[in-house]
Amino acid sequence: MHTGLSLIFQNLGRSRADAEVYRHETRYALEAEAAGFDSVWTPEHHFTDYDMTPNVPQFLSWLAGQTSRLRLGTMVSVLPWNDPVRVAESFTLLDHLSGGRSLLGIGRGLGRVEFEGFRVEMGHSRRLFTEYTEAVTTGLETGVMEYDGELYRQPRVEIRPEPYASFRGRTFASAISPESIDLVARLGIGIMVIAQKPWHTVERELENYRRRFVEINKTEPPKPIIALFVGTAPTEEKAQHIREHYLQNYALSTVKHYEFDNVGFADIEGYEYYAGLSRNIAKHGIDGFSSFLADLQVWGTPDQVTAQVLEYVDRLNAGGVLMVPAYGGMPEDIADANFSLLSKEVLPALKEYDVGGDLGVTYDMGPPRDTAAAADEEDEGAPGIGLLP
Repeated sequence: MHTGLSLIFQNLGRSRADAEVYRHETRYALEAEAAGFDSVWTPEHHFTDYDMTPNVPQFLSWLAGQTSRLRLGTMVSVLPWNDPVRVAESFTLLDHLSGGRSLLGIGRGLGRVEFEGFRVEMGHSRRLFTEYTEAVTTGLETGVMEYDGELYRQPRVEIRPEPYASFRGRTFASAISPESIDLVARLGIGIMVIAQKPWHTVERELENYRRRFVEINKTEPPKPIIALFVGTAPTEEKAQHIREHYLQNYALSTVKHYEFDNVGFADIEGYEYYAGLSRNIAKHGIDGFSSFLADLQVWGTPDQVTAQVLEYVDRLNAGGVLMVPAYGGMPEDIADANFSLLSKEVLPALKEYDVGGDLGVTYDMGPPRDTAAAADEEDEGAPGIGLLP
């Protein structure tokens, strides 16, 4: 099973210098390949101490130059905050620099502070995400960016250097609301599951997504990727300490950053789903809802963590799992011990678990693709990733 490492560079309350946070977590990135991880992923966030990750392709390019096998993923790139041409160029260049090792994760965003900082109207995000995703995924297949939509209009330009290899099978979207999941199925790309709702609900929504994907694309979708915050310790008592302090702190920071208690979501186009969360929080309180989010993650001894991760993998028929080792104000010594136990005692068991493939792609991406031929295929009506039927 594909097993990745995810780094979020969180500095809650500015308890340390930002430089210390980066020194600490980039060390995990540099150790990941030798430790046996298959990939390293980082989310995109801006302006706050929630996650200090403003330019993920830049970070991944830095890591590409110091590794030879690791795949390099975004968890996720938020398309409404970025120019689609620059997104396509960034990942094409990353692919050339890494020999085709990039994995494209995309999403439409939720943080109001980030939308306001980029002067983007939140109510436009679903339509922007749809149009930007169509443009970017088609551009990565054909080497041409050209789009005439409701909100996005792009005159024809060529992506140079031309795309290194197809992104089919290595493009994933984080989708939480039922509307977003249906949209992603229609766009023909995979799902990244970031635990924020009961697992039985995720199972039902993934089945709806799979059914819709097959109906539209006439083939099975890529298996989903699960992203989990993981706390491993030698004893159950120490693992419970991680749960009560650091997983809880991270969950609380998530509620606050995304303003899950904001009833105003009901009035924003595309975010009506989150109004239900605000009602839930009003009923149970922020601490109660944060505890619910923390309990969706994984903690325990190495054997307990391995068993819990594999249970989630089986429930969702997942093709890979991403594990976050440092979060919620966790001190360096506890994070280091967590990373060490994950690497030495959990990772080998996960990698041995057969899920029938490795995210649908191989390490040998072959020679650079013929983008002219790919463009001809699109002109002939071949089913292209990112094209609405």
